[in-house]
Order: sequence, then C-alpha cells, then structure tokens
Amino acid sequence: MSEQIQKEVLSLLDEVLSLDGRALAFVADTPLLGDLPELDSMAVIAVIQEIEARFGIEVPDDEVDGNSFATVGTVVDFVTRLSARQPG
Repeated sequence: MSEQIQKEVLSLLDEVLSLDGRALAFVADTPLLGDLPELDSMAVIAVIQEIEARFGIEVPDDEVDGNSFATVGTVVDFVTRLSARQPG
C-alpha cells in the first residue's frame, strides 16, 4: 500500500468530512463506513468526487460498494487499484 496515497486519502477524508484533523491520525484498519458518523451515503458521493479530482481517475459506478469504504486501507486499495488502470 502506497504511503503517499494513504496520506492523500487521509487528507481528503479529513477535508471532505470536516473532521478538523481527526482523520490524519487514522491508520489502515480504522473503520469508516458504519463506524464514522460523518461518512454517510451522501458523504461517500462527495468522497468519490474528490478522489476523482485529486487522483485524476474515473470511478465507475459498478466499482463502488460499501466494502470499498469499510476502512482506511480499503479506500487506499480502491484508489490504488483504479489509479493503476488509468492510461498513463
């Protein structure tokens, strides 16, 4: 797992969810969806839009499911997997 992608994901989560720095202390196995009240279904859409903007990737609708947002690590894996598919 890329440390740089994880840092960017934490920063993104902190900003989009207005966590005031709390997300910066999250680790790969920090639970998100279902455990973090700020991450509701509407927030997931905002997070996906920000992932697309920051990482320059397209997130296909059929790639999005709750498992992708279960923990910090699953979000990082999700971004890493989609980034690898983008034409470079």
